[in-house]
Amino acid sequence: MQIDLTGKTALVTGSTAGIGKAIAAGLVIAGADVVLNGRRQETVDRAVGSLRELDGAGQVSGIAADVASAEGCARLVAALADVDVLVNNAGIFEAKPVFEIPDDDWLRLFQTNVLSGIRLARAYVPGMVDRGWGRVVFISSESALHIPTEMVHYGATKTAQLAVARGMAETVAGSGVTINSVLPGPTLTEGVEVFLRGLAGEPDASMDDVGRQFIARERPTSVIQRLASPEEVANLVVYTASPQASATTGAALRVDGGVVRAIP
Repeated sequence: MQIDLTGKTALVTGSTAGIGKAIAAGLVIAGADVVLNGRRQETVDRAVGSLRELDGAGQVSGIAADVASAEGCARLVAALADVDVLVNNAGIFEAKPVFEIPDDDWLRLFQTNVLSGIRLARAYVPGMVDRGWGRVVFISSESALHIPTEMVHYGATKTAQLAVARGMAETVAGSGVTINSVLPGPTLTEGVEVFLRGLAGEPDASMDDVGRQFIARERPTSVIQRLASPEEVANLVVYTASPQASATTGAALRVDGGVVRAIP
């Protein structure tokens, strides 16, 4: 299968590192003109520079804006009027006992993980509908289905994304615009590495060993029995953004390593 996104403009939020950057790289290689996003100009510039070195046909640029706020989303939209592919990847997580999570933390995760995608879809999807083609992908998580007891507020935001994506997909039925969620499982990003090393209390341990120990202890239903790579997640997202995925919409697509013990 040859995915060709030449002539399409893609925006990936939270794309200066981790899964977001891997998705942006995959879209560049597929020929899309990709706009990176992050909160700080220096990290955006660094990521743009590294992706411009890829052997791909697409152009790479970046916009620094904090999409966790309405003002940040408005600034991004003012700088980029239209997109063909919107990947709502920006997200945060933290471990905290559920009965100790204050309102501010609930609101902070909801603003970043849910409202950012809602605001940007609200801004960009009508233009996609007018043009008769578009792709929106919400990066959710297997935690949307298996709520982690160590971060219930995170799981709740990921479940909310599934509802939002499904409802939006049905709203634009028959338009040529698809809206889906992709659910990664535990993935070895920079943030997850810091998180897992903190849990393990062994800063010098092999990351492969730390990851496998975490999977065995916390996600024993994993079929691959390891952390996924950001590129493995990105492969599914790039397909979902492609013309070949035109019959896939309103779906929750799992790239979770088999963690969720359900056939659908």
